[in-house]
Amino acid sequence: MSREINFMVAGEAGQGVQSVGFLLAKAFSRGGFHVFGNQDYESRVRGGHNFFRVRVKEGRVRAINETVDVLLALNKESIDLHRRELADGGVVIFDNDKIATPAGNGNQLGVPLEKLAEKEAGGKLMTNTVALGAGLGLTGYDFEIVAELLREHFPAAEVGKNNVRAARAGYDYARNNFEGKFDHQLHPVSDIRRMLLTGNEALTLGAIAAGCKFMAAYPMTPASSIMEYFAAKAEDLGLVMVPAEDEISAMNMIVGASYAGVRALTATSGSGFCLMVEGLGMAGITETPIVVVDAQRPGPAVGLPTRTEQGDLEFVLHAHHGEFPRAVLAPATIEDAFWSTVKAFNLADRYQLPVIILTDQHLASSYGTVDKFDMAQVTVDRGDLFTAGNDNEAGEYKRHRITRSGISPRAFPGQSRALVITDTDEHNEEGHLIEDGPTRTAQVQKRLRKLFSLKQEISPPVLYGPKHAETTLIGWGSTRGAISEAVDILRREGREINSLHFNDLWPFPGEEVADAMDRAHHSYVVENNATGQLARLIARETGKKASGHILKYDGRPFTPAQIAAKIREGRCDDGIHS
Repeated sequence: MSREINFMVAGEAGQGVQSVGFLLAKAFSRGGFHVFGNQDYESRVRGGHNFFRVRVKEGRVRAINETVDVLLALNKESIDLHRRELADGGVVIFDNDKIATPAGNGNQLGVPLEKLAEKEAGGKLMTNTVALGAGLGLTGYDFEIVAELLREHFPAAEVGKNNVRAARAGYDYARNNFEGKFDHQLHPVSDIRRMLLTGNEALTLGAIAAGCKFMAAYPMTPASSIMEYFAAKAEDLGLVMVPAEDEISAMNMIVGASYAGVRALTATSGSGFCLMVEGLGMAGITETPIVVVDAQRPGPAVGLPTRTEQGDLEFVLHAHHGEFPRAVLAPATIEDAFWSTVKAFNLADRYQLPVIILTDQHLASSYGTVDKFDMAQVTVDRGDLFTAGNDNEAGEYKRHRITRSGISPRAFPGQSRALVITDTDEHNEEGHLIEDGPTRTAQVQKRLRKLFSLKQEISPPVLYGPKHAETTLIGWGSTRGAISEAVDILRREGREINSLHFNDLWPFPGEEVADAMDRAHHSYVVENNATGQLARLIARETGKKASGHILKYDGRPFTPAQIAAKIREGRCDDGIHS
């Protein structure tokens, strides 16, 4: 039995590409397989070419593959665009009543998709479900798993029954009519139940687990599903989700909520974050803890609104005029999206500052199988909270009291024996605005002193592979899966190579990366941007210059094969393009 299979569902927006991709991924996860599913879609409600890759393995998988074993082509354009990606022995499934049999070599399975949908399910609306069944029938997968899943996914009894009939029709047609050779026969490998989540869903669950009760946001791809998922849980979990009129309002709302004592979140993309910057500075000077998600997409301006990029690193490090401390985290995997968000809320409260989570469309929208999160490992740390008698000095409460750590005990408006005052002008310890130089200097130094302790809580980059290697690949955020697999590919070829990957980016953990670069003869920074932003940050903070870059900025994620090819070819400064 094959240990891996790669599906692609492709067609126009409106043909159900996303639904079939999700159901494929879910069906195989139900059989104990590990799954990674990646969506590629245009910024249109209908029309435009969309596709959904689903990679299925018995072992852990965190990246897409360039080759396709089964192409479910819902229109002719999909065959024209993706047939060249078929692996040896791969199969194209298409509607042979609508599309002429494609010319050329390769396995083909013409299925009367629309006709079967009308005959078995009463309408062509379920054409995509027939295609789903045909793809699974080709592999011989347990149909009852698919049937159970369809009944769950379509809870209305008649709709569920019709979808099961449609899938069965496609499944049986593929089993009875495919005359070629297809080696990828799959059967359930275990009854282990894993969650199938996107990065955004895991991030939202992390926020809820961390005690976040309030979210305000304006919808912006690829962050929109965070607010949708949070809103869907609001009634059951006692949450408040406010769909703000714009990003300025959303940021100001979460600053206000946090000032009142509620853990609060907002999520946006780069151009929305631009509008939030003034509010970010308000949180900085008032020492109000907030968590902000920047789900990156290509810019500038609208850029490619449904594609992926890592172009906002330098922006979020320096956003807003003036100087104040912040933390920047960049989860690398779907699991990391959960745990980084828990960490973000604890850091925000502990150090009374903004924490920015940098994700991107690739991580935000990709599906992956995840083991259940161990909730016993979730801690909620609200930091140094004021209670009468624990303040550092006798007398009235001072919101911005000068302390050695830079952290002042925090009270909330209305709290007994604590009059809470703050100001977005520079202020004194009591929170009243000032103009004199010595007080200004003392307050700036107080806030910046937090960085000394904060830096101790920043996780070092993760080493993958042997400590000593000829070549080190360095990355951050969502590129980890592709980089790690590229290391595996190259090590199987006999190359001495490892990788170092950042989940936490600021305060910058420079010592580990400097040591790793000293140990390697060559170091290459792998980034989804055009200018090597992490490479510049490393050089600025450590004085170490990488040997070169592997950059990709066409709006698509890296694949392991692309990275491995660049290392083999020794071409690490000319970018990767579609």
